[in-house]
Amino acid sequence: MKNLIKTANEKRAPLFSVTDAYRIVNGAADGFPGLTLDRFGDRYQVQFFGPEMLPRRREFVDAVTAMFNPACIVVKERLSRSGKSLENAPMEVAFGTRESAVGTVREGNARFHVDLLDTVNPGLFLDMRHVRLEVEDRFRAMTGTVPAGDKPASAAGDKPASDAGVNGPRFLNLFSYTCSFSVHARLGGAAVATNADISGKILDKGRENYALNGLDLRPGEFFRGNALEYVRWAIKKGLKFDGIVLDPPSFARFKGLNFNVREHLMPLVSECAQILNPQGFFMVSSNYSEFALDSFARDVLAAVKSVHEKARTAWKRGQDIDFAGSGSTKDSCLVATLVEV
Repeated sequence: MKNLIKTANEKRAPLFSVTDAYRIVNGAADGFPGLTLDRFGDRYQVQFFGPEMLPRRREFVDAVTAMFNPACIVVKERLSRSGKSLENAPMEVAFGTRESAVGTVREGNARFHVDLLDTVNPGLFLDMRHVRLEVEDRFRAMTGTVPAGDKPASAAGDKPASDAGVNGPRFLNLFSYTCSFSVHARLGGAAVATNADISGKILDKGRENYALNGLDLRPGEFFRGNALEYVRWAIKKGLKFDGIVLDPPSFARFKGLNFNVREHLMPLVSECAQILNPQGFFMVSSNYSEFALDSFARDVLAAVKSVHEKARTAWKRGQDIDFAGSGSTKDSCLVATLVEV
């Protein structure tokens, strides 16, 4: 078992210099059917999506403990004994303390808060890392912003973020969760990064992530409410954005309104296109397992082209290298595409 985990970890070596938050084991593709192992700094999360490895649960936890010397290991069972998927998964601190389940991780130039016991999701979706990093790079290209670690100690003309004003490219993060895309956008030089989410608690976590990265809060950056509601308000107000990320859940409910990704996503893409500036970019993604990448990318492009005739697909892709075997199981799937206009 230790050899399998060691081999899986070594496959993720290209990520070691980029982040300390990545998936070490992604189910059967790494020799552990129905099981995933995620690293969040010195905290580790084990999830069981099937019954195959449950009899060896203790053995697996002991192997992870011996190999990585973790501060904490949290185990979550995502499947009931009858085989039904659980949104409120049972959680157990298998090693360490409940307090040690909370901490921070690094991702490129950014830092993020995580709490492995807060909900089934610890605060950062690992499978969107490569897109978050690209969002930062794209805003750096727009603004000529230099990463903080690369700046001379007395760089002429540098100003504190609070004095920088809000003139410059704008970013919109719909279904923003803990605002990780927006942190990267702001680090890349976005003047404003607006976050729309129905959860006030989640947006508060986004504000904490801003503070962790030394980012001031600017007017219009946090909107609690339905993403569609915000987009229609922005259309009415004539707001425009230079980058938009639309990463919705498969299903959502807010104030009696239901969002179903199959039915409502492409119409929302078309409406978002109306508030996208020329030369801007638009990333759309989904974890809905019934979507096929080619047709998804084609449908997104068609929706954007209904507003921007010269729109083109820059890329279409699935999960990053730490999600070995991506697309082969319902718990490890992603379709994502980025359109430039």
